[in-house]
Amino acid sequence: MADQDTNKDLGTQGVEDTVSGKTKQAAGKIQKNTGKALGNKEMQAKGKARELGGKVQSKGGKVERKVDKALDE
Repeated sequence: MADQDTNKDLGTQGVEDTVSGKTKQAAGKIQKNTGKALGNKEMQAKGKARELGGKVQSKGGKVERKVDKALDE
């Protein structure tokens, strides 16, 4: 079965990764702050990890878009 992402160019995939990363980042921040408010260190740690993962994905998406732009020139 073919992967759906194989038909996308880097620019399109980059936009999707950036948006998805920002969403994960926001959800992680909410989870982290909720854990902090409840005194739940495990929830807080999971939220922080989720937030960081989203940040990395978002940055990766930006890099994909820059590469795509450079390849188009």
